[in-house]
Amino acid sequence: MVYDRNGAFLTQIGARDAARIDYGYWPLRDISQRVALATLALEDRRFASHGGVDARALLRAAWRNLVGGKRREGASTIAMQVARMQNPAPRRVSAKIVEAATALALVARKGHDAVLAHYLRLAPYGNGSHGIAHAARFYFDKPVADLSLAEIALLAAVPQSPGRMNLFRESGLALARARAARALTYLARENRVEPAQIALAERQLATLRPIGAARRPEALHLALRYERLVREGLIAPASAHDPRIGATIDLSLQEKLAHLSRRYLSLWRSEGAQQVALMVVERGTGAVLADIGSSDYRDWRDGAIDFTRALRSPGSTLKPFVYALAFERGALEPTDLLADVPEGAAGVNNADGAFLGPMLPRQALANSRNVPATNLMRRVGLEANFQFLHDLGLHDLEAPAESFGLSMAIGALPTRLEHLMRAYGALAEDGLLSDLVFAKEQTRRRSIRVMSSDTARLVTSMLADPLARLPSFPRYGPLEYPFAVAVKTGTSQAYRDAWTIAFSRKAVVGVWVGRGDAGAMNRLSGASSSARLAHAALTLIHGARPGETEAGTFPPPRGRAPMEMCLAGGRSDGSCGETLVEWVKPERAPSLPVGASSASLPAPFDENLELAIATPENRTHIWRNPEQPAALDRLALRVSAPASVEQILWMVDGRPFQLADADKPAFWPMQPGTHRFQARLPLRPGGSRVVEVTIE
Repeated sequence: MVYDRNGAFLTQIGARDAARIDYGYWPLRDISQRVALATLALEDRRFASHGGVDARALLRAAWRNLVGGKRREGASTIAMQVARMQNPAPRRVSAKIVEAATALALVARKGHDAVLAHYLRLAPYGNGSHGIAHAARFYFDKPVADLSLAEIALLAAVPQSPGRMNLFRESGLALARARAARALTYLARENRVEPAQIALAERQLATLRPIGAARRPEALHLALRYERLVREGLIAPASAHDPRIGATIDLSLQEKLAHLSRRYLSLWRSEGAQQVALMVVERGTGAVLADIGSSDYRDWRDGAIDFTRALRSPGSTLKPFVYALAFERGALEPTDLLADVPEGAAGVNNADGAFLGPMLPRQALANSRNVPATNLMRRVGLEANFQFLHDLGLHDLEAPAESFGLSMAIGALPTRLEHLMRAYGALAEDGLLSDLVFAKEQTRRRSIRVMSSDTARLVTSMLADPLARLPSFPRYGPLEYPFAVAVKTGTSQAYRDAWTIAFSRKAVVGVWVGRGDAGAMNRLSGASSSARLAHAALTLIHGARPGETEAGTFPPPRGRAPMEMCLAGGRSDGSCGETLVEWVKPERAPSLPVGASSASLPAPFDENLELAIATPENRTHIWRNPEQPAALDRLALRVSAPASVEQILWMVDGRPFQLADADKPAFWPMQPGTHRFQARLPLRPGGSRVVEVTIE
């Protein structure tokens, strides 16, 4: 039996055969005298005086069957019943002879006490329960030693006919009470039990009933997970004499989050979403508090698939690990500049189709820009990243890294929600990778260090910085919480999967939204769907109320100091515009002018270069449409410029073409040939690199 962390029944794991599933067969440490007396009073009153076959009972049964009409009477002793339970066979005369011979051999070889103990381990008590140790826990949620005499008598009545005496039915319970009363009467008549105990048991028996059917909650995926963990040998009861498993799951939280998941999914069904999965892991222990595999196992929209274990495209949720490896290898510093520009993008585009220009790693990760991430993966190496993701447990593939290419960084490498939860747990726990824990009795591997504490805390600070998410993710949306949360969303190609992984000081929450048929949703991204459910889940876990804020932040990287970094080169007067706080090592901090409090970002490419052409991309080949009107055959020119730059001068083939606003495109009438484009600052030095475009 599996119980949640608060002692609520979760599921049973039985022994399977082709016809049925049996629960029970629990070991029995000792046989209490009262259990033995009540059992023998109903099943074999002359047990101690025969050698396994009761000749007197056989003759009596034969006579009554001869003259008694249709109702048949048996004469099976405890030993004969043990023989039949060990080798079931149709009830024929030949089978009875075999049972009798086996019973005689069992008693002769093992003795009466051992045979009675074996009976009490095997006897059927109804509803799949076998053995009184299991029945005591199943019907009354207590060990055999704690059963009252009335409870013992009631259970002893059941094995004669478990189907008729089903204790969960009123008719069966009435039959079992009547037979139990006969046992108490016999024990009183034979002076086997004190009269006061008999009287108390008779009063209790009149109103006694089981505590209620141990019904599994509506969490079949969860029950199947525990069955798999047990059958794989990853979870085993701590004691053979008490085969209970203490799950880490909080069923109350599980049910609340399941209801929340279904409610949010109903909002997105019109956009093509069909299923949802959610997991919650406790910080510090790795204990799984909630594990929701789908909206409902019985949902015809692929509800029987456990999407916490299904391989799916992770979208951008792997990007934090690309940055983590670059920090670990020394290939990236927090004060470095990453270019989110078309040049060098290798055919990769951003989800919004735009380019934000030069930016800090903090901004690039928090804004989930594709181009900087893929360029960073190229810088560190495909094989190194592939192996790092393997070390994090995100895949176990033996394919070459080249088969996935740079698109590994943006969702080409499939993984599972449960694997993402474990990997993000390493970020949350200062770089230590540990197994997810589903039960107190679970066999766990030793935690391993997959990244330094410095890297884990640095990446966490980036994922928890709401200012760094601008402009891609607006303030006070579903990515912002009233308490410290590191959060990353992901959206796979064609909106097939929407992900959010978020962790606070209490828990890690992972959410997936999508379809079982891997079909596309209608522009349903991680930020617009799964992030909202993750926000609601974490808010519920923290017990936060609207308008309330919770003090506290994530611990900063040790040995690093906070430094304000000016964005986009500052204002034209040299003062700082927008800033971000970055954690830098003192020996690597940018040198500041006397009296300055902030460090400015370096120029994108060299000291004198402040501009970058966003479109067209260098060495682009463009074919004109001969059927299109000449007025529409034009090339859009866009530039990435600091906020202080209001206008730029477009140069084509070394000649001025147009003075335009820096934040608006200019349109050049396309002409055949190879042309060179450059954006310059009007009336002062500074210009972009030259971009070459061929028009056919």
